Amino acid sequence: MPAATTKAELLAVTEREWAKLAALMASVPDRRALCPVDGETSIWDVVAHRAHWIDLFFQWLDEGRAGGPVAMPDHGVKWSELKAYNAALRARHAGLDWAAAQAFLEDRHARLLGWMRQAPEAELYGGPMPGGTGWTTGRYAEAAGPSHYRSAAKFLRAALRGA
Repeated sequence: MPAATTKAELLAVTEREWAKLAALMASVPDRRALCPVDGETSIWDVVAHRAHWIDLFFQWLDEGRAGGPVAMPDHGVKWSELKAYNAALRARHAGLDWAAAQAFLEDRHARLLGWMRQAPEAELYGGPMPGGTGWTTGRYAEAAGPSHYRSAAKFLRAALRGA
């Protein structure tokens, strides 16, 4: 699926992918959400992980706007260290139950969507995100939101089929 290139496209893909993921999350029983699917990662993990990456997007946005270096993927973390980083995230969010993990993602989605709605077209697609690696701010927002929603929904569908 090609990336959005306008605010209208970004909003449409965000709302469409969120609706699919939200419907899937609503169908997942509590006990199933917490069971590891591949021996390591559960539905709950995937949902909390997606919420965290929306927070990272806003961190990158703030750092870029401030004119400082943007720590991608996060401070002290290299892209080659994502497996360990994601394992640490699972441990950090271990206290969340399924309802809290869903609420965490719903809250971050609402923040992202609200920001998208108020962001001017020029901020989203007028040039590269300050401090980024060449993508527009809108493309980073899409990666943090609807692209992650799409991959999470794919994981949930596979997990539920395998149940």
